Amino acid sequence: MQWPARWAGCEARSAHTGRLAQAMEYVDVVVIGAGVVGLACAKQLAEAGREVIILERETAFGTGISARNSEVIHAGLYYPPGSLKAKLCVQGRQALYAYCAERGIAHRRIGKLVVASRTPQLPALEAIAARARANGVDDLRLLDPAGVRALEPELDAAAALLSPSTGIVDSHGLMQALLADAERHGAVLALASPLLGGRADGAGIMLDVGGSAPMRLRARGLVNAAGLDAPQLGHALAGPASARAPQAFHARGVYFSLSGQAPFSHLIYPIPEPGGLGVHLTLDLGGQARFGPDMEWIDHPDYQVDPARAAHFYTAIRSWWPGLEDGRLQPAYAGVRPKIVGPGKADADFRIDGPAAHGVPGLVHLYGIESPGLTAALAIGARVAAMC
Repeated sequence: MQWPARWAGCEARSAHTGRLAQAMEYVDVVVIGAGVVGLACAKQLAEAGREVIILERETAFGTGISARNSEVIHAGLYYPPGSLKAKLCVQGRQALYAYCAERGIAHRRIGKLVVASRTPQLPALEAIAARARANGVDDLRLLDPAGVRALEPELDAAAALLSPSTGIVDSHGLMQALLADAERHGAVLALASPLLGGRADGAGIMLDVGGSAPMRLRARGLVNAAGLDAPQLGHALAGPASARAPQAFHARGVYFSLSGQAPFSHLIYPIPEPGGLGVHLTLDLGGQARFGPDMEWIDHPDYQVDPARAAHFYTAIRSWWPGLEDGRLQPAYAGVRPKIVGPGKADADFRIDGPAAHGVPGLVHLYGIESPGLTAALAIGARVAAMC
């Protein structure tokens, strides 16, 4: 079998699997998308003994949603009890901390404060605490103003919830480890290999792959982990499942970095706002502080950061950090959330559409995998591996 040039090295990586190099026309499982969730799915499937090909349209892994987020390990505070977001966040957080420790991935259990900046927000804070307890998060502490100042003297708050289980992680290091584990069990990463379409029905899953050497594959299983493009691919794969593919909506969030040293040692979050968690402060593993994301509905993915949006950031941040001086916010980067509901609608849960939902054996679509997708990635991978 002649491998396309863009898959150089696949023969060597797959030699120990025995069948993979001969199975390019009829493959076992294809994972679409090499972000953190796609790589977690590939890892779980490969470790279960499946032969896996990961198709990624870009020339490197993890360049989409996974490269444009806050790198936060969420505890599971906000999501409706019983939802996939709640269950997979809590399961995924526990699995992620263990995996980071096992694989030496840089991370810190830094903790965060969810802040009620004024007394009228106290009921909302109490509602978050009740929801978190219902989700199995049992280590929260409610702090009064004196307790808040004892931890963060610059923080102005009527009360705050301390979440010790919240952390930060090197997302690129995490993806490197997931890919290495998948490849060690025979998975192959094919870069610059966009999925153009195909057909998924009871007769199998036919895939048309583009790139410099287009080809057609026939797969037993397919995982659509394409992030922003997942709904588009769901519609592009003809067959019974295409009718269930949701409409895609895009919500851009921009980040601003803080010049100079931040006076905080915890992550700082306000009361959540519709569509997101509000403009919050996160710290990276080097101690650099950044604020964001805000929330803006857009028609198409666009990663521009308008410096004028800093005015809104100053106002939002000063509600809980009045000491923020002018001129300290610098444009950083933007991310786009893969929404499956539009403006004015309540946030949607994760959608993991497997055979029970659409009737096509081996096919799993992942729709609306926004935050806490990074935290939940290993738990999502385990669920997908059991369905595919």
